[in-house]
Amino acid sequence: GAVRTPTPPTAAMVSAADPTEKFAFIVEWLDPHSGLTRRYQFLYWPATRDVEMFDLKNRRAFLKKTPIPTLAMEDLFLGAVVAVYARQLKVVAFGDAFTEARFATTRQRAYAVVSEKCAKQLGKTINAFQKSGFSVADLKMVAGKGTGLALVADGAVEKLRAMLPELEQHFGAECVSVSESVEAAATMEAEFQTAPASCKLDGSTTLCLVKPSAMEHLGLVMDKIVSATDGDGREFVIVGAKTFALDRVAALEFYEVYRGVAPEFSMMVDEITSGAFVALEVAGDGNVVSRFRELAGPVDPEMARAVRPKSLRAAFGFDKVRNAVHCTDLPEDGALETHYFFKILQEA
Repeated sequence: GAVRTPTPPTAAMVSAADPTEKFAFIVEWLDPHSGLTRRYQFLYWPATRDVEMFDLKNRRAFLKKTPIPTLAMEDLFLGAVVAVYARQLKVVAFGDAFTEARFATTRQRAYAVVSEKCAKQLGKTINAFQKSGFSVADLKMVAGKGTGLALVADGAVEKLRAMLPELEQHFGAECVSVSESVEAAATMEAEFQTAPASCKLDGSTTLCLVKPSAMEHLGLVMDKIVSATDGDGREFVIVGAKTFALDRVAALEFYEVYRGVAPEFSMMVDEITSGAFVALEVAGDGNVVSRFRELAGPVDPEMARAVRPKSLRAAFGFDKVRNAVHCTDLPEDGALETHYFFKILQEA
């Protein structure tokens, strides 16, 4: 019979059975105190999720081999931001030929744009991508352009193109456009990166953060927000959306009002700095801050499931810290919190 050429292993197929198998990357960390960018060799063992780091400039060990249980194989790709002990590390290169051979051919970054006229379907579209095995590496809503999504998967470009007929059937022909190649994806992403994020910032909106621990449900959370109505039939509209990764300094600044008030304060800071998350600016009639807080539900998901079973935290929360979303608490803070993400951090 014909001789079959073995297919190269994809990142997803990498055996978790071999505890000695490791991958090497070069990562960068921006030191907020000195303003210097530091480079490290970053070693990862998929079987045990162990990480070891080596300071390249000072030629010394920086982190001895330590398990980071939240770091999965699919989190590692060029351009990814991963958190190790609340440090935001950007993956900038492969560290050796073995890693490059495993990842470069298979792990790709594709790009999709959901048009403005399909904004109501945005959550459903993102959920379709996530259910198909894509990670949402970056998201940005831009006025006049729609919402751009950087999507990572093995063979992402072809996989995304193959999904297009199904997406068009579900959401309409003009709803989603996708990159035709890796190069086209990079061009599309660059166009969105340089454009200002869409925002309203007129004092009538509230902030919702889809926390790192809930990012796997991002599409479902966004869809639940735009599908929800209160007792008076009033709806919510997402008018701004962008991916962020906060360092500890920025997280402490944002959560300052909870210091000494929330017993989980330091764990809240750890959680929000543990990876990328999405900030949403949400508009609606009436007192949108208090209305949206009701949709978010009680801080404790267990209580939320008992008293507000239809709330976001009841549906997607895990515990008081990993409770799916942060939302603005006080009506007078709606403008402050939305400005922090959609203006101050944009200009930083």
